[in-house]
Amino acid sequence: MSLVDYSLDGAVAVITLNRPPVNALSAELRDELMEAAERASDHAVRAVVVTGSPHFAAGADIKAFKAAMDAGEGPDPQNRVGRYARAIELLEKPVIAAVRGYALGGGLELAMACDLRFMADDAKVGQPEILLGILPGAGGTQRLARIVGFQKALELCLSGRHLDAHEAHAIGLADLVVPGDELLDTTLARAHEFAAGPTRAYAAVKHAVRGGFGLPLEDALTVEREAFNGVFSTDDAKEGVAAFVDKRQADFQGR
Repeated sequence: MSLVDYSLDGAVAVITLNRPPVNALSAELRDELMEAAERASDHAVRAVVVTGSPHFAAGADIKAFKAAMDAGEGPDPQNRVGRYARAIELLEKPVIAAVRGYALGGGLELAMACDLRFMADDAKVGQPEILLGILPGAGGTQRLARIVGFQKALELCLSGRHLDAHEAHAIGLADLVVPGDELLDTTLARAHEFAAGPTRAYAAVKHAVRGGFGLPLEDALTVEREAFNGVFSTDDAKEGVAAFVDKRQADFQGR
């Protein structure tokens, strides 16, 4: 049985974690996530949804941690920690996490690697690794600080506490909170809006925001200028400008 289901809804790829009961992130599941990310890199895919049910992902496979410790091994002898989240993050198109139930530890790290996080009102998220005597190892300390700020990230990583969806929204960790039975439809609708948009410009926005964040202003402005110059002559840019001048709806083709 596949641990990650991959399907297409028009130009939207839907990546669904499928390791009941809580989608614990085993090494095999992480490998399949990377394979799904590779499939979603296809030009015909113009937006991506990452989800899981009834839980997004309740974290790493702790039994695998214990087995590695008992064997005297490091936490990830094949150096796969974090690569699954990075593969999702590097997709050059909008990626939305549709989060229901638990998104804890590596599950939250995966959600934070997405561009947007839409949460069901029953979602519970957090970085509880500290309660095991360890810390986030797939980007949690770094992405969380960039999303919610230094002090709040420090508090959450030190306490390991769970946040409900509404608190997550209040601190900027969730972009939208909706009833659970509306989550997937709402997320897919937004993904289809992105899929009809200027894909290369979306990729440039992601590069500019992430690449310039934390740099001195002059260096960050260089990153932005290079991204701007890179899309100025694209077919979508020409179409967008022409549509504005002609007072019509732009027909972007993602090129």
